[in-house]
Amino acid sequence: MTITPPGSEILHHHARQMGGRDPHEAHRVATPLELLFDLTFVMAFGQAASQFAHALSEGHYMAALLGFGFASFAICWAWINFSWFSSAFDTDDWIYRLVTMVQMIGVLVLAVGLPRLFASIEHGAHLDNSVMVLGYVIMRVALLSQWLRAARQDPARRKACLTYVIAVSIAQIGWIAQILVDFSLPVSFALGVVLLLIELAGPMIAERTEGGTPWHPHHIAERYSLFAIIALGEGVVGTVATLSAAVEEEGWSMDAALVAIAGMGLTFGMWWVYYMLPSGRVLHAHRERSFVWGYGQMVTIASIVATGAGLHVAAYFIEHKAHIGPLATVLCLAVPVGVFLGSIYALYYYLVRRFDPFHIWLLIATIAVVALAVIAALSGVGMAVCLVILMLAPAVTVIGYEIHGHRHQAEALAEDGS
Repeated sequence: MTITPPGSEILHHHARQMGGRDPHEAHRVATPLELLFDLTFVMAFGQAASQFAHALSEGHYMAALLGFGFASFAICWAWINFSWFSSAFDTDDWIYRLVTMVQMIGVLVLAVGLPRLFASIEHGAHLDNSVMVLGYVIMRVALLSQWLRAARQDPARRKACLTYVIAVSIAQIGWIAQILVDFSLPVSFALGVVLLLIELAGPMIAERTEGGTPWHPHHIAERYSLFAIIALGEGVVGTVATLSAAVEEEGWSMDAALVAIAGMGLTFGMWWVYYMLPSGRVLHAHRERSFVWGYGQMVTIASIVATGAGLHVAAYFIEHKAHIGPLATVLCLAVPVGVFLGSIYALYYYLVRRFDPFHIWLLIATIAVVALAVIAALSGVGMAVCLVILMLAPAVTVIGYEIHGHRHQAEALAEDGS
């Protein structure tokens, strides 16, 4: 008779019952498979940032914004689809692992389709998102199999899982129809807005069906923070690009040092600010706040990637390859930094439900820093110095939080019961 050693069942990856994870599981953290899955988004964000920076440096602002907006939603939504399911139903058996690998392939196909999307918007004929939709088809065939498996093996949450199946299927059929019919660009965008609303509404309906799914609040908060770090990687890449441009033009000069300090300082400051959000703690006490928080994070993540793209634009300007002036170059960086900080404050207020007058002074100081960078660009100050000034924008919030803000946050969480 074969004796199974105690604990050996957690060492293999045989098929397991997909019965839903415990939403109150202690010490729940991201798995190695989730981290591997996230690596595919390095490529996706890299493609989006590169295309965005190129369009901005050429002065094609509308095409750049439309393309980046569409691409950012597609990338973030692909990640969200996987991550929330994983938080609720991750079995880590061989079936789950192989299906995740298929989804990773879909993300790579999505990334490959981004240049074609930007080119079609720039030329203005029709929206060519066919390769991106193919990537989504690959991802969603795999995702639908996961939802159907959960519906079959977890009867208590069957209706919620099947609601996801219906919503995802309807949206995907719509995206496929969009590439089969040659709509004009305005019609394609109008249809795209409708499909986006269907995408967003699906989870909201499903999570209100018989208690929804057992996602873990601290786990999902950690997953988003790791996704933000993936996005912050574009800031590092953008810093390398601007530093390389400065060194190529002037050698290892003071400007090169300032560019390195500015790029890394800005990226580091945004990281510090992001981790001030008490997401896991609030979601644990108030699960109903997850939708606005989760959807709002798409703006935050996109603005982080756009900041990295802005650093790329600065590199083009330093290399004399940009077709825009210094003011436009600084704005390509200042605008996403402002959107990032604004989204963080908005998410903070939504989570803690308490207005803090101290934040008004922080926002005024932040606006003053951004305005100073813009004035410096208008006055002919070198790009390296403008970037250093802009680096101080997130530093205002960091300093304010470390001096007084942390006490205010503790009081707000105590009042909110979080």
